[in-house]
Amino acid sequence: MPISVVIADDQEMVRMGFRMILESQHDIEVLDDVIDGRAALDAVARLRPDVLLLDIRMPGLDGLAVTRRLAELAAAHPEHGQRPRIVIVTTFDLDEYIHAALRDGASGFLLKDASPAMLVEAVRAAAVGDSLVSPAITVRLLRQMAPAAGRGRPARTPAEPLTEREQDVVRALAGGLTNAEIAGELFVSLSTVKTHLANVQNKLDARNRVEIAAWAWETGLVTGRT
Repeated sequence: MPISVVIADDQEMVRMGFRMILESQHDIEVLDDVIDGRAALDAVARLRPDVLLLDIRMPGLDGLAVTRRLAELAAAHPEHGQRPRIVIVTTFDLDEYIHAALRDGASGFLLKDASPAMLVEAVRAAAVGDSLVSPAITVRLLRQMAPAAGRGRPARTPAEPLTEREQDVVRALAGGLTNAEIAGELFVSLSTVKTHLANVQNKLDARNRVEIAAWAWETGLVTGRT
């Protein structure tokens, strides 16, 4: 079954652009595109999409409020099943927005100048329960978080040591590269990158690629890459 998506953004050109990008993929289906947060909640209840793309600043109910409301509904009514995975796509990369979105369970946070490939990758990652945050945002947040995390508790110890190639992949990931960019930099296939990341995720007992990147910064595996 294709990944079902609802798009919520108050700019018609943005909605049209996202729809064209996503519908060009054989494994993604756009069920609806709506203009504000209340319409997004209605569409989720009516269509039950796998992924919800949300802008932050929309009239009425904004994207952060929608994210919070869906988290509250899921907690209050677990019998209703899995809520949609949420990917925030916005012009505004303010730290307070990012923290609020991720705290309330968003699976991704992209800027609107992200490439079409990254948008598609974020939707696919969200659909399987993974996370994707714009590389520049990831690096900035992890640089802020790693020193505090290191002072509070020791970084997790891998169940098995990472191989040299796995360390190369993690360094590139923590530096903000997408899977496709990692494959190009290391001259390996995309499937090889995914296999290495899956192995690392198991060794670290990490939930997603953001936790892998955080571990790399905490342990000093990566320190100054941008």
